[in-house]
Amino acid sequence: MLDSGVGGLTVVKEVMRQLPQEQIIYFGDTARSPYGPRSSDEVRLFTRQIVDYLIQFQPKMIVIACNTATAVALEEIRAYVPVPVVGVIYPGARAALSATKTGYIGVIGTDGTIRSGAYELALKRLSPHVEAVSKACPTFAPLVEKGLFQSSEALGVVRESLEPLRSLPLDTLILGCTHYPFLTDAIQLVMGPDVQLINSAEETAREISTILHDKGELAHSLDTPVHQFFCSGDPEMFQKIARAWLGEQICAVPVVWRMSQIL
Repeated sequence: MLDSGVGGLTVVKEVMRQLPQEQIIYFGDTARSPYGPRSSDEVRLFTRQIVDYLIQFQPKMIVIACNTATAVALEEIRAYVPVPVVGVIYPGARAALSATKTGYIGVIGTDGTIRSGAYELALKRLSPHVEAVSKACPTFAPLVEKGLFQSSEALGVVRESLEPLRSLPLDTLILGCTHYPFLTDAIQLVMGPDVQLINSAEETAREISTILHDKGELAHSLDTPVHQFFCSGDPEMFQKIARAWLGEQICAVPVVWRMSQIL
């Protein structure tokens, strides 16, 4: 599983909950985060570099737990590796369509994800009559990477960024960046109780389960899996955020610098 930083831990948490017997090897590219402002070529290059690193572990699946990387690199990576590759955009779109009652869906994400139009395309393919409105929130992911997602500063940034959406009649809002669930409390407070927030992690975990089941590759060992976490930036900050989000499940897992050779 890979992400531009710590955001993909939101997917990790849900996979651990739904598939507790599966071993996860996670790489967060914290040294080059965020991906949102970067060019598509850069994001494709970085994603392929991380996949090259992860392939040494002989995974049975690659999960691109990053919306920006999913938007620009998913199909390329699917053609590149011999194992199934899952992204987070279509699972998020499906979850939103199941939740909405009015068919008016909001999407917030990084500059790169919103610029790609990937969510609008996915929603329209799944339900042609849905109406979607998107807004880039480039300040959100850096807050999370700095560990400030529960601060008063975060609430102020969220309030300012989402103000244009509050007057719209949307009833569902897709958190179109895996960093954004860290800010769920602030986003819900700003948007109000009538707007349902969609975190793609739950649906992504279900898709992972379905694919592995169909291939006869679901883990059945009764032993507790030993997860591995790698990052390209500050391991102390990564571990601090991971522990806060995942709890004790990461306490025995070292977070180490392992990507200096390709930075």
